[in-house]
Order: sequence, then structure tokens, then C-alpha cells
Amino acid sequence: MRFFMIDKITSWDVGTSAEGIKNITLSEDFFNDHFPRRPIMPGVLILESLAQLSGLLLETTAEQIYNLKIKALLTLLEKSKFRHIAKPGDVLNLKTTIVSIHEDSGRVKVKASIKEKIAVESDMIFIFVKFDDPYLERKREKLLDYWLEGIK
Repeated sequence: MRFFMIDKITSWDVGTSAEGIKNITLSEDFFNDHFPRRPIMPGVLILESLAQLSGLLLETTAEQIYNLKIKALLTLLEKSKFRHIAKPGDVLNLKTTIVSIHEDSGRVKVKASIKEKIAVESDMIFIFVKFDDPYLERKREKLLDYWLEGIK
């Protein structure tokens, strides 16, 4: 993955919910074109940050509940609403809550906010695919340990 859209996980309750932050800086590549002289974080990248946090939570939950090594793949967005723009200097507060999880899929409700203003909210549905690559699993675990430092 080229973009890691999470800077820190601040709350981690496997099977239930997670929270994290994304610090938005002017040095992000996407600001070169979105938009010159009025940089705004693309809504799809806010959704990506929420999907990354949600995918990690669903993968860890599926491993605990079903003893499955899976990769959560986003397949459907429902009720997505973009309410407030995100710009350099803002901190996105990310929140994901598991609505349901099964052996083959999971559903979450997500929200990104800036201070008290909701920027984006959506429902996301993921499918699970079997994941058996020890090298990539070690990299994922190292990254998750980094993001969870101090709360795990």
C-alpha cells in the first residue's frame, strides 16, 4: 500500500470499535492537484483512512472469534455523507464501530470528524479473503504494533 492514512490508533476494542487520528499536512502528495491555491483533502481519501482502520479491526476480530487469517476488502459503501471539508492543519478523528461480523464478511459504521464537526460518515461492508503470507503478516503486525503503541 502506498498511502497509510492512519497516524495513530487511540482506542482499540477488538470485536467492538476503534478510533484513530490522521494528521493532514500540506506536504501530502494529493494537495498538488486537489486543489491549487485551495488545498482540500479528497473525500475518497478520508473514506480510505476509515476503511484502513475498519479493515484492521475486522481482521483482528475475525482472527479472535473465528481463528481466521483473512484480509478485509472493502466492497460496498452505503449512506455516505460528506459534511465538512478537511484541509492542511486539520486532525481527522476516525471512528469505526462493528455492526456485524461473520466468517466471510463484516459491516461497520464509520465517522471522521474535525473537532466537533462531522466531515464524513458512512456504512461500509467488507468481504474476507483467506490470507496466508507470513512475510506480509509480519509487516502488518509490526505496523499494527506501531499504531497501537501505548494502548495495547
